Amino acid sequence: MAIIQRALELGIRYFDTAASYGPSEDYLGKVLPPHRSKIFLASKTDKRDRDGAWRELERSLKRLNTDYLDLWQLHHVSFSQELDTIFSPSGAIKALEEAIQQKLVRFAGLTGHHDPQVIAEGLRRYPFHTTLIPVNAADKHHPRPFIPVVLPVAQEKNVGVIAMKVPAYGRLFKPGGLTGMEQALGYTMSQPGVHCCVIAAETVSQLENNVKIARAFVPLKKEELTAIALAAANIWEDSTFFRTWT
Repeated sequence: MAIIQRALELGIRYFDTAASYGPSEDYLGKVLPPHRSKIFLASKTDKRDRDGAWRELERSLKRLNTDYLDLWQLHHVSFSQELDTIFSPSGAIKALEEAIQQKLVRFAGLTGHHDPQVIAEGLRRYPFHTTLIPVNAADKHHPRPFIPVVLPVAQEKNVGVIAMKVPAYGRLFKPGGLTGMEQALGYTMSQPGVHCCVIAAETVSQLENNVKIARAFVPLKKEELTAIALAAANIWEDSTFFRTWT
């Protein structure tokens, strides 16, 4: 919880969690309430049916000690069949719409890190406000990249893009790869249509370093982006290991 408190002190106002992230919601619920009006709080559900999603929303609100979420997201959607279930008459989209109508949720989001075509399809099928997707220097080398598939659709539909897996859990920093978070964050935030990113921190010092780098960010030039992507060419498979998660 010290990391959460330090994040607030450093000016961080976007907090991302999920019903399936172990005790994460409980931790945030102990620290954030006094700051609730000043922060943007996002959580997720991996349930695909209306009733299951609604139960998770009620649980998330209780654990987070709040009466509303700024953003509620359909979590790690991986297959087209899941979209069919979500958009069915008894699908999770009904819970999301009801929650917005009842002012329990302000915005709706879609997340995924398996198949970019599925996320793009979801954005075409429904007016989501945001999408949370992996955007990093290894993406260019994957046979199913997110950047060229999802970002254009998000821009066309005016969907906010939240980037995740920016340093690929540090695997982008292996010998011969990227030199550090400056390159990882710079590459991600320089992609057209990316509005912000979520980066986990395991220690307070790591958090402070990430914030320092973010504050110094300036968009990278084309040749700089090319060089960073090239540095990830030999480690892209290890740096996109999470793509197999479904």
